Amino acid sequence: MTEYTKLDLVTEKESLKPATSYQLAITIAKAADARKGGDIIILEVAEVSYLADYFVIVTGFSRVQVRAISQSIQEKAEQECNRLPRQIEGQAEGTWVLMDYGDVIVHILMPKEREYYNLEAFWGHARRINFSADTQIGRG
Repeated sequence: MTEYTKLDLVTEKESLKPATSYQLAITIAKAADARKGGDIIILEVAEVSYLADYFVIVTGFSRVQVRAISQSIQEKAEQECNRLPRQIEGQAEGTWVLMDYGDVIVHILMPKEREYYNLEAFWGHARRINFSADTQIGRG
Protein backbone atom coordinates (compact mmCIF):
# COMPACT_ATOMS: atom_id res chain seq x y z
CA MET A 1 0.00 0.00 0.00
CA THR A 2 1.30 3.44 -0.89
CA GLU A 3 1.78 5.94 1.90
CA TYR A 4 0.67 9.49 1.21
CA THR A 5 1.92 12.57 2.95
CA LYS A 6 -0.35 15.53 3.57
CA LEU A 7 1.40 17.37 0.70
CA ASP A 8 0.69 14.45 -1.69
CA LEU A 9 -3.01 14.59 -0.84
CA VAL A 10 -3.17 18.37 -1.30
CA THR A 11 -1.31 18.13 -4.63
CA GLU A 12 -3.65 15.36 -5.81
CA LYS A 13 -6.69 17.41 -4.77
CA GLU A 14 -5.34 20.50 -6.56
CA SER A 15 -4.88 18.53 -9.79
CA LEU A 16 -8.58 17.59 -9.73
CA LYS A 17 -9.76 21.21 -9.51
CA PRO A 18 -11.04 22.67 -12.77
CA ALA A 19 -8.78 25.25 -14.37
CA THR A 20 -9.53 28.95 -14.25
CA SER A 21 -11.14 30.55 -17.30
CA TYR A 22 -7.81 32.05 -18.34
CA GLN A 23 -5.97 28.74 -18.01
CA LEU A 24 -8.67 27.02 -20.05
CA ALA A 25 -8.54 29.69 -22.78
CA ILE A 26 -4.75 29.38 -23.09
CA THR A 27 -4.93 25.57 -23.11
CA ILE A 28 -7.56 25.72 -25.85
CA ALA A 29 -5.46 28.13 -27.92
CA LYS A 30 -2.40 25.89 -27.54
CA ALA A 31 -4.40 22.83 -28.60
CA ALA A 32 -5.61 24.71 -31.69
CA ASP A 33 -2.06 25.82 -32.44
CA ALA A 34 -0.85 22.20 -32.17
CA ARG A 35 -3.25 21.32 -35.00
CA LYS A 36 -2.01 24.29 -37.08
CA GLY A 37 -5.07 26.45 -36.47
CA GLY A 38 -4.58 29.88 -38.01
CA ASP A 39 -4.91 33.43 -36.69
CA ILE A 40 -5.71 32.37 -33.11
CA ILE A 41 -7.28 35.19 -31.10
CA ILE A 42 -8.28 35.23 -27.45
CA LEU A 43 -10.77 37.92 -26.40
CA GLU A 44 -11.51 38.68 -22.77
CA VAL A 45 -15.23 39.39 -23.01
CA ALA A 46 -16.17 39.25 -19.31
CA GLU A 47 -16.44 43.05 -19.06
CA VAL A 48 -18.58 43.42 -22.18
CA SER A 49 -20.74 40.29 -22.19
CA TYR A 50 -22.47 37.97 -19.78
CA LEU A 51 -22.02 35.05 -22.22
CA ALA A 52 -18.51 34.04 -21.14
CA ASP A 53 -15.20 35.25 -19.75
CA TYR A 54 -13.22 34.48 -22.92
CA PHE A 55 -13.76 33.77 -26.61
CA VAL A 56 -11.13 31.83 -28.51
CA ILE A 57 -11.39 32.29 -32.28
CA VAL A 58 -9.46 30.03 -34.66
CA THR A 59 -9.29 29.48 -38.41
CA GLY A 60 -9.26 25.96 -39.84
CA PHE A 61 -8.40 25.65 -43.51
CA SER A 62 -10.48 22.55 -44.32
CA ARG A 63 -13.47 20.79 -42.78
CA VAL A 64 -11.19 17.96 -41.71
CA GLN A 65 -8.84 20.40 -39.99
CA VAL A 66 -11.73 22.21 -38.26
CA ARG A 67 -12.85 18.86 -36.81
CA ALA A 68 -9.27 17.90 -35.87
CA ILE A 69 -8.80 21.21 -34.02
CA SER A 70 -12.08 20.63 -32.18
CA GLN A 71 -11.00 17.11 -31.18
CA SER A 72 -7.60 18.34 -30.02
CA ILE A 73 -9.25 21.03 -27.91
CA GLN A 74 -11.62 18.53 -26.30
CA GLU A 75 -8.74 16.19 -25.40
CA LYS A 76 -6.42 18.88 -24.01
CA ALA A 77 -9.16 20.66 -22.05
CA GLU A 78 -10.13 17.41 -20.39
CA GLN A 79 -6.56 16.20 -19.75
CA GLU A 80 -4.98 19.46 -18.64
CA CYS A 81 -7.91 21.45 -17.22
CA ASN A 82 -10.32 18.75 -16.10
CA ARG A 83 -13.04 20.34 -18.25
CA LEU A 84 -15.58 19.02 -20.74
CA PRO A 85 -17.59 21.17 -23.14
CA ARG A 86 -21.21 21.78 -22.17
CA GLN A 87 -22.21 21.72 -25.80
CA ILE A 88 -20.65 21.44 -29.26
CA GLU A 89 -22.37 22.61 -32.43
CA GLY A 90 -21.42 22.39 -36.09
CA GLN A 91 -19.14 19.35 -36.16
CA ALA A 92 -21.17 17.61 -38.86
CA GLU A 93 -20.83 20.55 -41.25
CA GLY A 94 -17.26 21.37 -40.23
CA THR A 95 -17.36 24.99 -41.42
CA TRP A 96 -17.96 26.60 -38.01
CA VAL A 97 -17.66 24.58 -34.83
CA LEU A 98 -18.78 26.25 -31.64
CA MET A 99 -17.63 24.74 -28.35
CA ASP A 100 -19.25 26.02 -25.17
CA TYR A 101 -17.29 25.51 -21.96
CA GLY A 102 -19.49 27.97 -20.07
CA ASP A 103 -16.82 30.51 -19.17
CA VAL A 104 -14.91 30.01 -22.44
CA ILE A 105 -16.54 29.81 -25.87
CA VAL A 106 -14.54 28.52 -28.82
CA HIS A 107 -15.23 29.38 -32.46
CA ILE A 108 -13.37 27.34 -35.10
CA LEU A 109 -14.23 28.69 -38.52
CA MET A 110 -13.25 28.15 -42.14
CA PRO A 111 -11.74 31.31 -43.73
CA LYS A 112 -14.91 32.26 -45.65
CA GLU A 113 -17.09 32.04 -42.51
CA ARG A 114 -14.54 33.85 -40.40
CA GLU A 115 -14.33 36.71 -42.85
CA TYR A 116 -18.11 36.93 -43.28
CA TYR A 117 -19.04 36.87 -39.57
CA ASN A 118 -15.96 38.85 -38.45
CA LEU A 119 -16.41 38.01 -34.77
CA GLU A 120 -13.28 39.84 -33.67
CA ALA A 121 -14.68 43.09 -35.12
CA PHE A 122 -18.10 42.46 -33.59
CA TRP A 123 -16.42 41.93 -30.20
CA GLY A 124 -13.75 44.56 -30.95
CA HIS A 125 -14.45 46.40 -27.69
CA ALA A 126 -13.26 43.31 -25.74
CA ARG A 127 -9.67 43.15 -24.49
CA ARG A 128 -7.43 41.10 -26.75
CA ILE A 129 -5.06 38.66 -25.01
CA ASN A 130 -1.70 38.24 -26.71
CA PHE A 131 -1.17 34.60 -27.52
CA SER A 132 1.74 32.65 -28.91
CA ALA A 133 2.69 28.99 -28.56
CA ASP A 134 5.04 30.10 -25.74
CA THR A 135 2.29 31.79 -23.67
CA GLN A 136 2.37 30.56 -20.08
CA ILE A 137 -0.73 29.23 -18.36
CA GLY A 138 0.09 30.44 -14.85
CA ARG A 139 -2.18 33.51 -14.52
CA GLY A 140 -5.70 33.12 -13.31
